[in-house]
Amino acid sequence: MVNAVATIISTVASTATVVVIVALIRRCRVVRKKMKKKIVKKVLEEIEKKNREMQASNAVEDVAIEVGPVETFLNQILNEKPMRFSSEQLAACTRNYSSELGSGGYGVVYKGELPNGLLVAAKVLKVSSMNRKVQEAFMAEIGTIGRTYHVHLVRLYGFCFDASTKALVYEFLENGSLEKYLYGGDEGSTTSTRLEWGTLHGIAVGTAKGIRYLHEECQQRIVHYDIKPANILLTADYTPKVADFGLARLGERENTHMSLTGGGRGTPGYAAPELWMAMPASEKCDVYSFGMVLFEILGRRRNYDPCLEGESKEWFPRWVWEKYEQGEIEHVVSCSCDGIVGGADREKAEIMCKVALWCVQFQPSARPTMSSVVRMLEGEMPIVPPVNPFHYLMESGGGSTSSGLWSGTYQSSSRDTAGAELSPVG
Repeated sequence: MVNAVATIISTVASTATVVVIVALIRRCRVVRKKMKKKIVKKVLEEIEKKNREMQASNAVEDVAIEVGPVETFLNQILNEKPMRFSSEQLAACTRNYSSELGSGGYGVVYKGELPNGLLVAAKVLKVSSMNRKVQEAFMAEIGTIGRTYHVHLVRLYGFCFDASTKALVYEFLENGSLEKYLYGGDEGSTTSTRLEWGTLHGIAVGTAKGIRYLHEECQQRIVHYDIKPANILLTADYTPKVADFGLARLGERENTHMSLTGGGRGTPGYAAPELWMAMPASEKCDVYSFGMVLFEILGRRRNYDPCLEGESKEWFPRWVWEKYEQGEIEHVVSCSCDGIVGGADREKAEIMCKVALWCVQFQPSARPTMSSVVRMLEGEMPIVPPVNPFHYLMESGGGSTSSGLWSGTYQSSSRDTAGAELSPVG
């Protein structure tokens, strides 16, 4: 009996042990499954976290890559606007005004260098001469050329308008103005360099393109009103740039004419007739002035020269017309356009004669646009034979009148050209 009970207890204990072991095994399996799930979940979370970090890192790198060019672009845009210099900054960049380039009635031009190594010409105005006319010219420079950028327009980098210093800071142009290359024989000429005809023709075309940009390609039309050789500056390779916007005016593109006050504008001898008469003014004033510049390029001389023999040749534009009317335009090319080599250059010179005669027509409506001028000079547009642009002088009293009309004009302009305007070369 005792043995039977012991056997039963042993059997129950064994069974219980098996049951417990089975339960433990099952429990371990459940725990292992749960642990496996947790581990897998944790691993997946870590992987996802790593992926998010990598994506964030790549995004930062992408932004860094894109921000660089954007910042550069924005800086370039800001640099295209004239900056305001303090008097201390201006003194520093000109090394305390140690290198004078020239002087005139309104101030002195100094050579300078910006911190980035860019050479500049700083026109420092005489504070004592800051009358209303000079103030208007100062604002006109900043308001017109400060809004433009073109290869054939001088660049205005900035200005100074402190209590003690008023100045305009332009790009530095190594070869100065066209004027000194045209009048090499004049008393006081600063250069003996004689430009080749091809270079002069390139200067004429480049200048025309600069004026075309002002008239037709700006958001607002700009009329210069003072185109002349002294206001055409040359780079080291003789690329021309139109300068001195002190008389310039902004106009809406749809307005054909501009109202002018305060008497004549421009320089006598280059200014269109309507600027000195009771006639409306327009961008055709610049076309007239450019025509007068073409005559001086052709002749390498001032348009009026009382020292030449023969009254007809005193005033070069009238002499050119007479020769053209007589069918002797070849004589103009041979006598005046020295340095011409080959038939192609002679053809360009003849074209320049005809374009000049069209540009100086008395009636503004008869003058071509600057787009047409460029196309004609480049041989891309046929030229209608010009009509007499000086008939109004003949009607007012014959040939002697023309000489009397222009003699005082050019003498005064040669004195005024020495640098009175707000030009980078003084």
